Order: sequence, then C-alpha cells, then structure tokens
Amino acid sequence: MTYREIRQQFFDFFINKNHQLVTSASVVPQGDATLLFTNAGMNQFKDIFLGVSEPKHPRIVDTQKCIRVSGKHNDLEEVGIDTYHHTFFEMLGNWSFGDYYKKEAIAWAWELLTEVWKLPKNKLYATVYRTDGEAKELWKNQTDIDRKHILDFDEKDNFWEMGETGPCGPCSEIHYDLGEGHCDCLQTGNKCGVNQCDRYIEIWNLVFIQYNRLPSGELEELSSKYVDTGMGFERLVSVLQGKKSNYDTDIFIPLIDFVSKLSAQVAKKNHPQKAISRSDQIAKRVIADHIRAIAFSIADGVTPSNEGRGYVIRRILRRACRYGRNLGLKEPFLYKLTEVLKEQLGDIFPEIIEKEKYLRKIIFSEEEIFNKTLGRGLKRLEDIFSRNQDQQVIDAHIDGKVAFELYDTYGFPLDLTSLIAGEKGFRVDEVGFAVEMENQKKRSKKEKKNDDLFYLTKALSKLDKKTKYYGDEKTEGEGRLLLIINNNQSVDSLTEGEEGILIFDDTPFYGESGGQIGDEGVISDGPLQTKGSSFKVTTTKKLEGFHLHYGQVMKGCLGTEKKYQLSILTENRFNTRKNHSATHLLQASLREVLGSHVKQAGSLVTPEKLRFDFNHFNSLTKEEIEKIERRVNEAIWRNYPAHISEMTMKEAINRGAIAFFEEKYGEVVRVIDMKSNADEGSHSIELCGGSHVKTTGEIGVFKILMESSVAAGIRRIEATTGEH
Repeated sequence: MTYREIRQQFFDFFINKNHQLVTSASVVPQGDATLLFTNAGMNQFKDIFLGVSEPKHPRIVDTQKCIRVSGKHNDLEEVGIDTYHHTFFEMLGNWSFGDYYKKEAIAWAWELLTEVWKLPKNKLYATVYRTDGEAKELWKNQTDIDRKHILDFDEKDNFWEMGETGPCGPCSEIHYDLGEGHCDCLQTGNKCGVNQCDRYIEIWNLVFIQYNRLPSGELEELSSKYVDTGMGFERLVSVLQGKKSNYDTDIFIPLIDFVSKLSAQVAKKNHPQKAISRSDQIAKRVIADHIRAIAFSIADGVTPSNEGRGYVIRRILRRACRYGRNLGLKEPFLYKLTEVLKEQLGDIFPEIIEKEKYLRKIIFSEEEIFNKTLGRGLKRLEDIFSRNQDQQVIDAHIDGKVAFELYDTYGFPLDLTSLIAGEKGFRVDEVGFAVEMENQKKRSKKEKKNDDLFYLTKALSKLDKKTKYYGDEKTEGEGRLLLIINNNQSVDSLTEGEEGILIFDDTPFYGESGGQIGDEGVISDGPLQTKGSSFKVTTTKKLEGFHLHYGQVMKGCLGTEKKYQLSILTENRFNTRKNHSATHLLQASLREVLGSHVKQAGSLVTPEKLRFDFNHFNSLTKEEIEKIERRVNEAIWRNYPAHISEMTMKEAINRGAIAFFEEKYGEVVRVIDMKSNADEGSHSIELCGGSHVKTTGEIGVFKILMESSVAAGIRRIEATTGEH
C-alpha cells in the first residue's frame, strides 16, 4: 500500500461510521497565544472542548498538519537520529464531541488495525491510565487483545495534555512490537518493554478529554466528554509498509533521493571515492524532515525572523543548511525540494502548490543570507576546537560568551552551536549563554512587564458581562460605569486631576484592535457647558471583551454604578475610518500586483496615516509602487459601497474573505465587502471588526509616502488619505 492509499483508508473507515471529513487547520494556531505552533490534532477544536463554541458535526475525521519544535512537545533533537521523530508530521484523528466515548473509540481502533489493515494481534499492546478501570475493562470486553498486553501506566505516559493549561484527560495508547533487533536492550541490560525501549512503538493514542487544566494546576470537569484520537501518519505507514524506519517509506524516500542526487553530484566532483557514512544518512534524514516544517509554516504565513515563530523556523532552516554542508552542499539547495513536496503532498494540502513560487523565493533568500556567515562561524568554531586539542584541555567546552557571539554575529542558534560542538566532543556553557542573552535584553530595554495586564485581567474577570459596543451606529450615547482602575487598584471614584481606566457596560468608543487605534473623546455626567464632571479619554483599548477608556478627570468627580454621556472625537474617527478602509484596498492591490502570497504581517491605522506590513522578499520597484497606488485610487474613485455583514466563518472563507493578522474570530464573523453591487465580484473582502467608510469615495485620495524593509521578508508601506 502507498501512503496515499493508507491515508484514504483511514478517512473511508470513519466516514462509513458517520464521521464528517474536515480539512487541516493551519500550523499557526489562530487566536491561541498559549501555542507557537499547532502541535496536535485537537488544537483547532480547543474552544469546542472548553464549551466556548458549538461543533458543526458531532463526529469528525481528519489529518492535521503538526509541528513539534518547542515547549513541552519538542522532538527537534531526536530528528534524524532515531527512526520515527519529526518536526513536521501528519496526525490522523477521529473525534467525538459529546457523542460516542471510550467504548466505540476502543472497538473501532481495534477493528481498523486488525480487520482492515490486518496487523498481527499478538504484536499489539494497549496501555491505560493507572486509575482508568473503565478503559481497561473495555479493552478486555470489546476486543480480543491478549489480556497480558493491557498495561497500566501513570501520568507521564497515559494522561494527555496539550500544554501547561487547557483540555486534557486520560488516554489509551496502542503500541506495536517491531520485534527483536529494534532495540539494544540485550547489549545494554536495559528493560525491554512498552514505554521502555525502541522495540515497541506507539502508533495510536486514544485520548478521553474530560478535564480542563487551570493555571493553578487544578483539574476542573468539562461539561461534556470528548474523544480525541491521534495516529502518527508517518509511523503508521512505516509499520504497514514493513519498514524499519519512517524515512524508508514512500513519504520520505523521494526527498532523500533528491538530496542524495544533489550531494552525489558534489561528491563526484570533490570526493569520488567517498563512502556513504551514518552521519551522511542522518544529514539526509534531517534535511528531508526539516524542509517539510519549513515549507508548511511559511505557506501558512510564518516568515523567518528573529522572534517567536519566525525564529523557530529560521533555526530549523539553519540546522538543515548546516547538515547540507556535511554533505558538501555549500550553495542554496533547500528551496529546490519544494518541487518534490508539491508532488508528494499537494493533493491533500493544496497550499503547498499555491505558494510554491513564494516558498522557493523565501527559502532561497534565507539560505543565501545564512551561507554568507555560516563559513565564518564554522571557522570560528574550528579555531576553538583546534586550540583546545593542542592544549589538551580536559573540560573541552564553548564559553557562553563565545556561544552568544556566534548567535549575535553569525546567526548561530544555540542548539546549532551545541550540535556542532557535540560532534567534536565539546559541551556548550548554556548558563553563560543565557546570562549574555539576558544582559543584551536589559541593554536594549526589551523586557516586557505584564503586571498591569495581569491585574487588569483579574479585575475584569469579576464583572458579569462584557462591554456592548454601539460605535458603528452612533458616535455618542449613554453607559453605566462598572469599574474604575487607578494605579492597579479598583476604586469607587476618581477626582479632578487623577488618571485612570474606566469600564462601561455600553460604549461608542472603538477599542484598539486589528491595527486601528482606539478612540479619543469625552465622558461627562451632562452637557459639557454645565458645571458637571468630565473625563478626557486619550485612548481606548480592548481586553477580554471589555473596552478600556484611558484618560484623566478634567473636572469634578466620577463614581461607579452611575450613568454618563460618552462622546467620541468624531473628526479623528472619520479620518481613521478612511485610513482603515484604505488598508483593505491596499492589501487587495498588493495581492493583485505582487501575487497572492502577500499577507498582512501587522498594521497601524491612525487619523493621520496608515502603516501596512506584508510578506514580500524584494523591495518594490518605482513602477510597482505607482501601479499599486493607482489601483487603490481607481477603487476609491469608483465609489464602491462597503457592505458590512455577519456570517459564519465557513461562509466567509467560501466567499473568499481574507482574515487580518492573527486576529481571533468566533463562529460568527464580521465581513467588509467592497464592491459595486450584489452580482459583481468583490474588489476587497476581509474579516474585520474595525470602523469603515460607507463608500470608498469618502476616502478621497490615497498617497504612498514610503516603502521600506522591516525585517527579512517583511516590507512596510506608509500612506495617507485625504480630500481631492
């Protein structure tokens, strides 16, 4: 069986049991700050498990793109060394949202493995959580597994958690016995058994989600019980194809063969008699693995950078480049592998086809940049290795300051330095590196203090309902003052001259989000001409569904549980609205002129101007800038109405709506659609909660002020709008 046939058989089995097949979510979790990458199939269903949203179908089957390179689930160091760990992998899963539970999950797993795929029953083992007697009995009664093959384990092996917090529960894993010769227990004297050695490999995890792990560490019962199963696709294919390694399957062989061909061309020229070593095999495995994580993360919107997700992908790419050096590949080569990926996975993940040209450009650029410093960095390390060996140093190590220099000057991530050092029998002073890194943070004043945010979140959690925003319909109105924050304390009142944060039940003030700054204005207890109290709002922000009005009492005194008049500064709102709508037209024009790879990477909308950051690896030519500006102005002069409507996320995506930068959207979304009439295709259609003009003609004229680079692969346009 090919890997394509195996994946389809999994889908068909559960479709025949009334499961709905759904597509994979992005490897970038949308609206979930607790995760860098989607690391399990359940990430996209987290809100369903928490009871925040309703499932569209009670039973689902899918394959989910996953990346595990950081945090609790981190397989990076094992990749290529063993036969089954990966940075990127597919997770096959079947799901029940309050429908079936342990009985069906266990029975169906056994049926698929033993009746459809005909795996030998005597080679299968089931593990259960030590206190989950229900699952243990079901394995005995619902299957004909050897009862001696049902094993108890503790939290480490059989209690599944997505992260430090969130949905979790006991699980039942299914392991496969690869047979003697797949572990070294006889030589080492280690215990041979499930969860003990490499002879027994986990192929399926049946997770029974019934708890939510709180930040305090406590477990709270969820309102409904769920089934979340995860089957590592690459491991499954290896078992069903009878291979000793995942890398020997038809998933990876085309990638490895391609790398082998490239390295053979170099070897033939430079080392015609060179034999293939184990280190060469590891290098090819690492490259074949890493290119998948690199390509899919970039296709889903991650740009290599020095922060967050971008830094993780840059680390992986640079590890792959260095392994390429081991094979003699000193020129950019990773970008060429996207052609193989397109053939391998384009049918199930079409984004890899749609973005191939963009992927090649970004990966080539990153390789080229790193190659310029890689040689010098390696020379620096070789000098250290030679000096220590000449002096016969017993404790051979790389000083923390040197490791930081390699990071700061040559772009070597710490794990890359550790990898190279380890190959030479050296260790890295990671503590010293951490000290140097911290000192740099202090020098650059990039430390972020979250005390204010922590207190605000805690204070807001005590309020019964969120702020109702009516600013789209009115620029002034009434609201009851629910909470006053002054110097990280809840107070009952504010007097003249005091600064604070006000939270109302209703407000016309727009809270900063989606790049649009918050409204300014005045809050008073009556007409401003009277001797009543007034509060000047300098900005408004959004947090946890509340609008926070920042400012100072200009006159009198304000107290909680009283009603006040809220009036925004209309001129600022009007100008901000024009600039916000212009960002939508700008993004549409950028995608039209530069290509569909363009995706927003940040924005700022103020009354004076707009700033728009986007993915693109080349500076814009004068002709491109003029063309983009002209396209925006044409859309303005055609005076398209800005249709605002609410619909489900699925309906919005089906209509071609574009989601703004890392916004979190609920089941019902707000769509801004700029077009002349209902029958005409949209000029611009995006998901957005911001304020907008009624027609594009209100924008007046759009003028690009400057275009520049923000970071590798990120460009910035600053522009303004106004009257003709």
